[in-house]
Amino acid sequence: MNRPVDTFRAELAAALFDRGTLRDNRWRAAVEQVPRELFLGPAVYRQTGRGWEPLLRDSCPPEEWLRTAYTDATLVTQIDGLNAADAPGPVSGSPTSSSTLPSLVIRMLELAGIREGEKVLEIGTGTGYSTSLLCHRIGEGNVYSIEYDPALATLAADRIHSAGYQPHLVTGDGLNGHPPGADYDRIVLTCALRSVPLPLLWQLADTGSITFGLGGWMQAAGLINLTIAEDGTFTGRFTGEPLSYMLARPHQPPPRPKFFPVAGEPRPTRIDPELTQSWTGRFVAQLSSPSAEMIATADNVILIDVATGSQSWTEPDGTSSWRVHQHGPLRLWDQVEQGIGAWQRAGMPDQSDFGMTISEDDTQTVWIGAPSGTSWTLPA
Repeated sequence: MNRPVDTFRAELAAALFDRGTLRDNRWRAAVEQVPRELFLGPAVYRQTGRGWEPLLRDSCPPEEWLRTAYTDATLVTQIDGLNAADAPGPVSGSPTSSSTLPSLVIRMLELAGIREGEKVLEIGTGTGYSTSLLCHRIGEGNVYSIEYDPALATLAADRIHSAGYQPHLVTGDGLNGHPPGADYDRIVLTCALRSVPLPLLWQLADTGSITFGLGGWMQAAGLINLTIAEDGTFTGRFTGEPLSYMLARPHQPPPRPKFFPVAGEPRPTRIDPELTQSWTGRFVAQLSSPSAEMIATADNVILIDVATGSQSWTEPDGTSSWRVHQHGPLRLWDQVEQGIGAWQRAGMPDQSDFGMTISEDDTQTVWIGAPSGTSWTLPA
């Protein structure tokens, strides 16, 4: 006998509550009531050795589909614009839409501090699941949600309405916000940013906050909630937990050609390249060289700047040390070494000791310990 769907929802909510991810009983009630399986559509992708393979709902036993839907995992629904239901078979590429793991969705919504009666702007409707959680928690009339992709926006609207909710849904570039609905008490982004677009800040209420993942081209990120101070600045600290939101489409890196190493004059590295592979270490490397992408292999850490053609790559020197080759106008590895060195001198703290400030002149910085500490300016 198949188990009722309510059982799967209750088990997911209980698991999130037991782990401490879900703390508010009102959000727990939302997880127990909103049908996540409805927002997955007829298919999702599973990553296999052959790339991304579509898993069709109609080809699964009903209980297996529900078990998939209520697993605390990110379920990819689109690869390079191709929905899983339309895939002819295994495909290769990068995810462009997904149903984020419920624990991260709830963690972000709780971090935002959303309360009854507040107006919330969500950037990135996606599948519509998080939008529906918001509707259940604070009422559909208080929820505004923007989706960049018109096809995804249409699918999400159908599913949100099927779930019984009628929020304000908008199709367009969410990084411009939605002025007709302003001012918002909370803005929450389900995509990562390289820096915060100023139009979003202009549309916040005087006591508002913005919650998002700060990401970049090295695929490092940090979750943060910024609040407004009396002097008009925004500040907050990173939670330190792993984050897997995709970058907003306008913030994604340019197409990168296949890497071909160009031999530069080698020199010994000043840091162990392995330091760039920890969660915080890669975050520091990304802050230090924000225009670079990173490729890590067993023997190399490769940095590439597409715009200038600059590249750096490390290799073992045959002993227990490493050397680096650099080519082009930007010395990418020099930048990373400087940043990692500053982090080391600060005691190599966890990402939770980092914070972010947006000053009155709109300069955006990430710092260690306090705004007066070691800091990096984010790309405009």
